[in-house]
Amino acid sequence: MPIDLTDFAEAIDNARADGTPCIVATQGSEGVPDIGIKGSMMVFDGEHLAFWERALGQNFTNLQATPGIAVIYFNRERGKLIRAFGHVELHAEGPVREQIMSRTIEAELNMDPERKGVGVLIRVDRFVEAFSRTTQLRNE
Repeated sequence: MPIDLTDFAEAIDNARADGTPCIVATQGSEGVPDIGIKGSMMVFDGEHLAFWERALGQNFTNLQATPGIAVIYFNRERGKLIRAFGHVELHAEGPVREQIMSRTIEAELNMDPERKGVGVLIRVDRFVEAFSRTTQLRNE
């Protein structure tokens, strides 16, 4: 089954507004994990998630060294518990960065007035919807 995230766009794209932002887990080159809240997470297209990385902190440092990422979304009211696993591309400039920035919610962009952020594009390789017990895997 190929990855198809389109049915989850409304929930994930509104996660911050719903008070349930996504949480990401990354791992640095020394194997030390880090987690962080990403209020700008979005379904970029059927196979990709994306977010605006404005903090440029430990998660960003980890992703520069090791591109693997895990994302979790939980919203009891929507009845959704989703886990996504994949690899990132970091876009510090160029058209993909501009696309991600243009789709980032205003509240997140307001926290980055100088627009120093980086667009993070996540190629989802495995997607698990816990409540329906479904798993989607990337066909290579």
